[in-house]
Amino acid sequence: MMAIPIPVLTIDGPSGAGKGTVSRIVAKELGWHYLDSGSIYRSLAIALSQKEADLANVDQILSIAQAMDLAYECDDELIVKLNGEDITAQLGTETTGNVASIVAAIPEVRQVLLQKQKDFKKPPGLVADGRDMGTVVFPDADFKVFLTASAAKRAERRYKQLMEKGIDVNIHQITSEIESRDCRDKERLTAPLAQAEDALFIDSSAMTIDAVIAQVLSLVPQRLVRQ
Repeated sequence: MMAIPIPVLTIDGPSGAGKGTVSRIVAKELGWHYLDSGSIYRSLAIALSQKEADLANVDQILSIAQAMDLAYECDDELIVKLNGEDITAQLGTETTGNVASIVAAIPEVRQVLLQKQKDFKKPPGLVADGRDMGTVVFPDADFKVFLTASAAKRAERRYKQLMEKGIDVNIHQITSEIESRDCRDKERLTAPLAQAEDALFIDSSAMTIDAVIAQVLSLVPQRLVRQ
């Protein structure tokens, strides 16, 4: 019996472009599974912090990455559990994001976590959000999007999010961190942040979330939407 192809939609782009929100809603609308690849690296960053790992010790990082037990629950919000512990609240911190970006630049770490990401491809389909979903993890994906926004707009969104949570932050520092992360992600030797040649480019700087979602959903034929 011939296997039925499993459709994959990848949404790549820099930090703070709205990939997570858009991807979760699109996955829900399609009735497909959802992969937040960034949460895998962020979960590893938290695991490394819990073990007080030396970020210069690649062998130690690999050992912790291989031992990670991750579980995902996705309804209105994504809930991530690391070795049974809900770590969702820790995923969005700047420290976690910076450590995740550092370890994601290590080729051996990316190789260990690659299969974990591929395993998310299950019927009836998958929406995968990250930085190299359409270029490295799922290069043969049926539908690809590259979602971005200016660094200033992304910093503004992040600033509002943190302030609403009662976290006092400096928007200039956030902007600087976003620009530094962008540079690191684009210049790393392994799986750098880049737009796939066959991806739809969307700049969300002046767009509403609903407009972005509508544009992404327009890529997928109605026959593939789970009823």
